[in-house]
Amino acid sequence: MERFPLHVLRDYSLIADGERGALVGPRGDIVWMCAPRWDSDAVFSTLVGGEGIYAITPDDRFVWGGYYEDGSLIWRSRWVTGAGITECHEALAYPADPDRLVVLRRLVARQGPAQVTVLLDPRAGFGRHGLRAVRRGDDGTWTGRAGQLYLRWSGDAGAAQPRRAGRHSWLELALRVPPGESRDFVLEVSARPLRDDPPDAGRLWHVTRAHWAQATAPLPDTLAPRDARHSLVVLRGLTSTAGGMVAAATTSLPERADQGRNYDYRYAWIRDQSYAGQAAAAARAYPVLDDAVRFVCERLHADGPQLAPAYAVDGSPVPDQRRLSLPGYPGGFDLVGNWVNRQFQLDSLGEALLLLSAAARHDRLDAEGWRAAEIAADAIAKRWQEDDAGIWELGNRAWTHSRLTCVAGLRAAARSCGSQPHATEWSGLADVILAWAGTHAVHPSGRWQRSPGDPAIDAALLLPPVRGALPADDPRTAETLRCYLDELTQDGYAYRFRHDERPLGEAEGAFLLCGFMLALALQQQGRDLDAARWFERNRAACGSPGLYSEEYDVTERQLRGNLPQAFVHALMLECAARLADPWP
Repeated sequence: MERFPLHVLRDYSLIADGERGALVGPRGDIVWMCAPRWDSDAVFSTLVGGEGIYAITPDDRFVWGGYYEDGSLIWRSRWVTGAGITECHEALAYPADPDRLVVLRRLVARQGPAQVTVLLDPRAGFGRHGLRAVRRGDDGTWTGRAGQLYLRWSGDAGAAQPRRAGRHSWLELALRVPPGESRDFVLEVSARPLRDDPPDAGRLWHVTRAHWAQATAPLPDTLAPRDARHSLVVLRGLTSTAGGMVAAATTSLPERADQGRNYDYRYAWIRDQSYAGQAAAAARAYPVLDDAVRFVCERLHADGPQLAPAYAVDGSPVPDQRRLSLPGYPGGFDLVGNWVNRQFQLDSLGEALLLLSAAARHDRLDAEGWRAAEIAADAIAKRWQEDDAGIWELGNRAWTHSRLTCVAGLRAAARSCGSQPHATEWSGLADVILAWAGTHAVHPSGRWQRSPGDPAIDAALLLPPVRGALPADDPRTAETLRCYLDELTQDGYAYRFRHDERPLGEAEGAFLLCGFMLALALQQQGRDLDAARWFERNRAACGSPGLYSEEYDVTERQLRGNLPQAFVHALMLECAARLADPWP
């Protein structure tokens, strides 16, 4: 709708409950939400050019701000108007019901009266199915349907008026709240009929705040403990009850305008899940570690050597990619699904071993977990000589990073397993793979190169030494770091690799994941001050809600790509935990 123009990504906040999430804009407009789960069709999709919105917006002109309640994904939109200060507290009820989401919104006249317009315009199926069968009950509760979904709107929504234009219906409410008072709105969206009584808003708020308080403890022993905890909160919000963590809450937000790099990241990548688990282990945030281990173990037991790079959060396959007939976020186009379902990514097996080994070091791996580690190690033995798609999913090659990650995983598992036969076998396999890489993938300058046929440098090559693939004082480690700093960093930001002869920032945005990887690599070399500088520079590359996307446009100081990107939050958390102490 024209009354709700799009904003740059840094202005959007996330509310989430693990099963799905929503993005809230500066005008109190929920512009993105899928139901009933992460990879379902969107009910509100104006972010990507669809229809459907849920907004609580001041009528007076205003200056916008906002913040998260500490240790939670409860967002407080805050508007300074000519009449005073108005807030709207936003959350998805937590803990979640996988089949029913509950949007909580509490309008508060903090100072002076609050004069707002409330608009509920659900459009299921990315805008195809509007509100129908709308009915107001005697208690002021509204019910209706949108596509196959059941909706109920309760609380203080009784005075809303149904509007209609052609075949399209919505609900609208002009509301004035006296100073110091509040009003509640509870929206339920369900895959099944809502037969129980409408929930009590006050109780839902109490339960939601209580569960967030229990979900993420403070992290006082980290650098930037407030931001570290916020990254942990984001990871919790992106993780379902089944343990699967989506790579991002959104789809089709372009990484580069009109370059075709649009992707659906509403699925759980094994690599990303492993990054999050290892970060949680470093911060001793065990619930996130346990969820990651549970999900990865289940996938290894189910699929063994055929482990897919990514799954839906319930463990089902990722659907094939397809285009949507929507305009898209400016500079992009819309699609759902992901061709990752047809790839083999060898490094996922190595990352799984690193995750399970981290759990073992913290005494959080049971017999089934060790059996999953055996499955992963056996799969590496069978498949390490196959070409794979690699971390950046660029096409099948013998990517050096993938093989070195397997070396790191095998070495970590060998140190942790307590079984001499396995330790000997896995260490021996690691030696074989490392020897192959040393013969085929070392540049004439003495550093690692991307693959035997590609002499270029790549940020992904920084991480395997940090994970223990080879010592910090190995000449190849030091030379790779030196070359990377010379060729792929600029203005305190890090890039993945060179696409072509263009300046770094013209080909793609800085990759925040790589900036945090670099901080860890520098710390491993004893360069603690440099590591802290890189950490601080990349930590600041977010908007006021403190959310990171995949890329950062350094020139325009804008976020690019899907939001929020889980693996960036994971590496930020790991850096905050590890950089607080000298490298062990």
